[in-house]
Amino acid sequence: MAGALPKIGWGLMTLLSVGVACYALYHVATNFEHVPGAVLKNAFPSGLGIRAHILFAGIALLTGPWQFSGGLRRTRPKLHRWTGRIYVLACTLGGLAGGATALFTTAGPIAGWGFFVLALLWVPFTLLAWQAAMRQDFDSHKRWMIRSFALTFGAATLRIYLPIGLAIMSAQGARDPFTLPYTIIAWAAWLPNLLVVEAWLRSRPSRTQRKAVTAAA
Repeated sequence: MAGALPKIGWGLMTLLSVGVACYALYHVATNFEHVPGAVLKNAFPSGLGIRAHILFAGIALLTGPWQFSGGLRRTRPKLHRWTGRIYVLACTLGGLAGGATALFTTAGPIAGWGFFVLALLWVPFTLLAWQAAMRQDFDSHKRWMIRSFALTFGAATLRIYLPIGLAIMSAQGARDPFTLPYTIIAWAAWLPNLLVVEAWLRSRPSRTQRKAVTAAA
């Protein structure tokens, strides 16, 4: 049973990621005609930034989970590398677009800074993963990729939390059921993800750390 838990977790993560990715790419395919009104109400200086963010974040969600498939790495290493390159490019462009639009949200500066800090971490974490792969430090590559995807997965957790927040606020008869939950979720969608994976990574020393401990012994 214990051996099945990682596979179940990966399957659930992949299902949610692909589902949200398809939702994002549906908007791209329909020329953004059905983007929710709450998104369109934001005071973006141009629609280009949010459209680019939706497109590239969708691609990142679609390709990211497969980077953690051991079977794919072993049997299709070339496919693993190419999907990884697409993921890195999508995260970089999606993060830059997200950061450029984050502070223009009409939900206020707290929400804006939540998304801005997310972008500020998402891009360098992803590039650090890529750089580690380029120098064949695959242990560091894996650890930075886990951090990167924890942030990417914020798009999925946001869409889990937001309906719950809206339902709670609506049940309380709030005049504006959107702004308060959205402000909280701008941080809650990604920060707990990152803290959880960081705690998990710290509980599992890297290969370099294990070698240092062995040498010291």
